[in-house]
Amino acid sequence: MALSRTEREQFLAEPHVAAFAVNGGAEGDRAPLTVPIWYQYAPGGDIWIMTGRDSRKAGLIRAAGRFALMVDRLEPTIRYVSVEGPVVSTVPATREQLVEMSSRYLPAEKVDGYVDFAWKEHGEQVVIHMRPQRWVSSDLGTV
Repeated sequence: MALSRTEREQFLAEPHVAAFAVNGGAEGDRAPLTVPIWYQYAPGGDIWIMTGRDSRKAGLIRAAGRFALMVDRLEPTIRYVSVEGPVVSTVPATREQLVEMSSRYLPAEKVDGYVDFAWKEHGEQVVIHMRPQRWVSSDLGTV
């Protein structure tokens, strides 16, 4: 059964690791790039992700102008939300954004160490905002 707008937005706002997908390239010899990713979302707003400025992911997003995320769970019910939409901005990442994202996924005592490592070792990062445009969702119950 499809989720209501409120249910799907609330579910997407939970800290799930998303399956990220973007067109794999114009050559036609590559499948879509599909990888796990952390993301940030508040109901009614845009989604944002952080990635390396010069990464393959960032280049494919620039070329496609859009991407998709899918999050799911198996308990207490089988539920998923998939969302795709256009990129509305790409800006240099800040350390504060890295702290915000890391705090969403890591235990509090691990955030500072991870942020110090990532800020130093991952190279220049960008934050890419996507405006949710198309949604697919379902809750299959306890099948």
